[in-house]
Amino acid sequence: MPKAQLDIDSSKFDLPVVKATCGPDGIVVSDLRNDGWVTLDPGFLTTAQCESKITFIDGNRSILRYRGYPIEELCEQSNFLEVAWLLNQGELPTQAEYDQYRARVLHHTVVGEEFRTLLGSFPRNAHPMSVLSSAVNALASFYPETCDVSDPDQLDEAGAIIMAKVRTIVSLIHRRSRDEPLLYPDYTRGYVDDFLRMSFATPYQSFESDPLMVEALDKLLIVHADHEQNCSTSVVRIAGSAHANLYSAVAAGINALSGPLHGGANEAALRQLMSIRDSGKSVKQFVEEAKENGQRISGLGHRVYKSYDPRAAIAKKWLTRIMSEEQLGLPGSDLALFDVATELEDIALHDDYFISRHLYPNVDFYTGLIYRAIGFNPSMFTTLFALGRIPGWIAQYREMLDDPATRIGRPRQVYTGEPKRDLIPISER
Repeated sequence: MPKAQLDIDSSKFDLPVVKATCGPDGIVVSDLRNDGWVTLDPGFLTTAQCESKITFIDGNRSILRYRGYPIEELCEQSNFLEVAWLLNQGELPTQAEYDQYRARVLHHTVVGEEFRTLLGSFPRNAHPMSVLSSAVNALASFYPETCDVSDPDQLDEAGAIIMAKVRTIVSLIHRRSRDEPLLYPDYTRGYVDDFLRMSFATPYQSFESDPLMVEALDKLLIVHADHEQNCSTSVVRIAGSAHANLYSAVAAGINALSGPLHGGANEAALRQLMSIRDSGKSVKQFVEEAKENGQRISGLGHRVYKSYDPRAAIAKKWLTRIMSEEQLGLPGSDLALFDVATELEDIALHDDYFISRHLYPNVDFYTGLIYRAIGFNPSMFTTLFALGRIPGWIAQYREMLDDPATRIGRPRQVYTGEPKRDLIPISER
């Protein structure tokens, strides 16, 4: 194994190097702790917490691959359930494997009456992400026979339950927020098709999902399915390293995703476009003022991608199709938002201010517009992100359990507080 050498004053350390198949190699620094040193890396910008075979990102070259497959090819030729299998099993399914997996997930789609009562106990105005995380956490109490993290069969079952139930839970949260009656799943429909039916159908009336909207949402679920060691995925792995059950770990990931700097960014990007539309200013005027004031424009720039976000390119393609093929069915305000987004993107791609700062449109720039065109309100956007991310969280959790190098997560710190001091009795202070 190759070594890296670290020199600190008169001390020298030989550190093992883990060779990557793609991307940067890793320097193993774990043994430094035994010599009185720790690495200090706020935000873990250069710290790898694990080896992984699931997702590869090259932010400088706009590359995103799941198990080696480019995201563009997966969106072109696969569907969400195929990708979910791929992330968790390492290979794309055969037709027989896909049919069996699809049937297993659909079999678990219904939630029981007691669970529906639990969802009904939350205020209608509760934030959907708070309800979603609580509901997923509660699944462990409804399915205790699937909580043994050392049993692969129980993990398989828990993963299928979460894949199925989250889809139903999100639709129920959406309907309750609109004070609409809750619907039961229909096993004869596809995963995304029936999700839209459960979300928007009127009881006792036939409902046919718009095929374009079904396919567009399917692709958004795929592009969100995993994204390497981001904030919420790291939380899932840390929780899982303590052998918290899969439901608890995924619920922890949902809580992390709810933050406005993570999954909530798609809602912020849409609200930004709406504020530009309603400001009475041209897009160019708005941008110039933002530049002068150093104001960040939501939806532009990404911590990983220093060129165009490949997921944004896919989302833009589907948004463009929706806007061109569904114009008669969309309100004028949505078309106006699309025009604002198109002009803002054109400015960002040609203005040196944005180019020099690598502020290209990211996936959040377009997804909110697609969710809105489908019919979801902004408060639901992050739950749709979570629905897509479920298979990635499950895959990362299982890879973490299978990795013999896994230890319970315990980051170190560099203490800079007060040294030892004597306590003065309260009467003398």
